[in-house]
Amino acid sequence: MIRLHLHLMSDSTGETLENIAKAGLAQFDGVETIKHFWPMVRSEGHLDRVMLEIAARPGLVIYTLVNSEVRRRLETRCHALGLPSVSALDPVIDALSSVLGQVAKARPGRQHMLNAAYFARVEAIQYTIAHDDGIAAEDWEEADIMLAGVSRSSKTPTSIYLANRGYKVANIPLVVESPPPPSLYGLRHPLVVGLTTSPDRLIQIRRNRLLSLAQSPETAYVDQEAVAAELSFARRIFSDNGWPVIDVTRRSIEETAAAIINLVNERRSAQEKDAGDTEAGGAA
Repeated sequence: MIRLHLHLMSDSTGETLENIAKAGLAQFDGVETIKHFWPMVRSEGHLDRVMLEIAARPGLVIYTLVNSEVRRRLETRCHALGLPSVSALDPVIDALSSVLGQVAKARPGRQHMLNAAYFARVEAIQYTIAHDDGIAAEDWEEADIMLAGVSRSSKTPTSIYLANRGYKVANIPLVVESPPPPSLYGLRHPLVVGLTTSPDRLIQIRRNRLLSLAQSPETAYVDQEAVAAELSFARRIFSDNGWPVIDVTRRSIEETAAAIINLVNERRSAQEKDAGDTEAGGAA
């Protein structure tokens, strides 16, 4: 097992760096990573204080700093300490500058400006949290996406991930003993998507959940026949209503969300085409 101190330094929130580091680390096995976050570093004095901490825990430094003096000081200090340092966005910005024929605007945190898209994402997250696990059915029509599936079929984490992409998402568990409200079948605005998985995988996830709660792992919740009946019940509902279905057995949350977003975009394109055909027909 390799132990790595990873220092993520930014002149903004550090969100971009965190995502880059996560994507990079996913390519390696056997690494114990200790992440150190250094956000809002915008002055040489602040940098000097951070460098004292980095020197005490040497490792790889990845940064996004636009101030040339602060960058130069960081690179000099890292070189003196024998530490590798990488400017995460330079290759992308250089390529864009070349293609666009423009010089990049050196504004710290420019990608995180509070614009309409930011507030829409916040609203989506708030809506999604308030409509988890079948709550507030009276507001489901406001959702962009409705996820349906049996317990532990990754509805909630997928909903939160989609909310972070700006989609309002509600979800509902499908329970044999407690059928969903009729309003679920009359939704017009949200795209309703069914999530399913293999019985063996579902039982494994449920067993782990019970063990984490210090509950007996031998209940109907993980019984092979009962689980198969639940999944069959859900599949009938999906089929009867013509909802698209995604099997999450071998998908990550990100992959499931990407598939759902593709379905949303396909539906939107079809609706726009239908609207265009209707207008053309009316004009004729």
